[in-house]
Amino acid sequence: MKFTVDGFPFTNIELQQYAIVAALITSGISTFINVAQFKIPFSEMVFKRPIYIGSGLLSVMGTSFTFLPIFEIAIRTMMMDGISGEDAYGKMLGTSMLCALLEVAFSLLPGKVLQRVFPPVVTAVTVTLLGIVLVGTGMKYWGGGVVCAEMIWKEHSQVVDSVGFGMPVSDVPSAICTGNGKVQLPYGSPEYIGLGFSVLCFLVVIELFGSTFMKNCNVILALLFGYFVAGVSNYDGEPYVNSQNIKDAPVVDFLWTQWFGIGLYAPAIVPMLIAYIVTTVETIGDVSATHEVSQLSTDTKEYTHRIQGSLMADAICSMLASVFTSMPNTTFSQNNGVISMTKCASRRAGYATGFWLIIMGVFAKIAGVITSIPDSVLGGMTIFLFANVFVSGISLFGKLNMKSRRIRFISSMSLAVGVGVTVWPWAFQDMRASSYTAAFWECGDCNEFMKGVRNGVSIFLSTGYCVGSVIAILLNLIIPEDPEGVVVDGSIHWSIIGNELNAKDVLEDIKDKKNEVDDDDFSEKAKSDEDDISVA
Repeated sequence: MKFTVDGFPFTNIELQQYAIVAALITSGISTFINVAQFKIPFSEMVFKRPIYIGSGLLSVMGTSFTFLPIFEIAIRTMMMDGISGEDAYGKMLGTSMLCALLEVAFSLLPGKVLQRVFPPVVTAVTVTLLGIVLVGTGMKYWGGGVVCAEMIWKEHSQVVDSVGFGMPVSDVPSAICTGNGKVQLPYGSPEYIGLGFSVLCFLVVIELFGSTFMKNCNVILALLFGYFVAGVSNYDGEPYVNSQNIKDAPVVDFLWTQWFGIGLYAPAIVPMLIAYIVTTVETIGDVSATHEVSQLSTDTKEYTHRIQGSLMADAICSMLASVFTSMPNTTFSQNNGVISMTKCASRRAGYATGFWLIIMGVFAKIAGVITSIPDSVLGGMTIFLFANVFVSGISLFGKLNMKSRRIRFISSMSLAVGVGVTVWPWAFQDMRASSYTAAFWECGDCNEFMKGVRNGVSIFLSTGYCVGSVIAILLNLIIPEDPEGVVVDGSIHWSIIGNELNAKDVLEDIKDKKNEVDDDDFSEKAKSDEDDISVA
């Protein structure tokens, strides 16, 4: 909310603090719903089977990172068209409520259909791309802030005074970061990098010398350490921590003390639908993993009911989140790591978590503390936290049969486009403060309808996990299964490097394998190995 609804120069601290209050209270209420698991009355009469809301597991809910890039891009686009940040945020809340119906529909589908549409390869691609997107966001925070990171090109020597054919460059927004107390420096200043690095260093210290309890809460401990370092530091007498945020925060706050009119933003519908597909894939994987680490069988009706209930809870809680003026709530994958390390899978722990989330939201001084944390310190924490999402995606790839040519092709094609637009979204997305200028579809003179269509296409194509996930789903549906016996050998023959005798042995082995199958079915990797060794 700081970088979208508030807008440059991000001075509405009250609005930022309310966003934290709403997110904490919403997460607590959603956690209660998901942990409890309610059976929908008369569902057996309508669907011929019981329908549940909630997983009935120790499964904490929270504000989803998945929707953050879409909210940020869509609100920025609306503000470029003259819509206020508050109204734009309200339109996105209404859009989220509408699109959440898709996950309701998914929750009512038979398990076999879900497995066909969202197989493990799609889950792996989705989670990996989401991690990459979020790590990039964390890096922007680390260097000083999101907006100043995207405006850093203004500091280039060729455009400091002018751009293009002598046209002056606006100084709003600026490449100077304003989210680090009263210190204002350009993005990437060593002072900002050092503060974020202190968080990463403390994470290493905890991993080397910390107790099990400290390792379980290493992220929050490292964040507090970075906050402490920022608190005792200053730049030319100016503090990195703005204590006025804490003083100005009310003692008690609750939902709806700030209000945003619920509306609809049509260009964001398709990206938001895709985001709900992504959360569907994530939730199925998260609940399955929670089931396993809780030492519960996955071959029972209860497991099917929990998958169905968790998807319904995601949808219902995301709708409630919009009513509560907060972003969509979904199941958190961090549940699995905590259960695995603590050996506690009791639902009572889930109820306690929900209770404390609500308490922390009601006592708004906590939100005041959070808003006083410098962006660079948050960046040091979030880049590690988001990297865990990326690593989770890699671990999902490790469970796939990567010797399958079909799996490798689907993964490569979807990651090629998804990673590409994540690393460089400006092929389809307008630069900040430069609306309708992307050469892909400039649309500066378009009517309002075509601008809406154009913005929807731009958001979809420039959000890596959206376009990558759709490509993975489509390819999974149309690419046929591998013929029996066809595999891709991606291994490296380290033993033959620098050893001519071993190279000859491996060459003979490859030739023997080739004789066992038809040439058409022989793996391309094996052929390339034969050519390389022959040359050697």
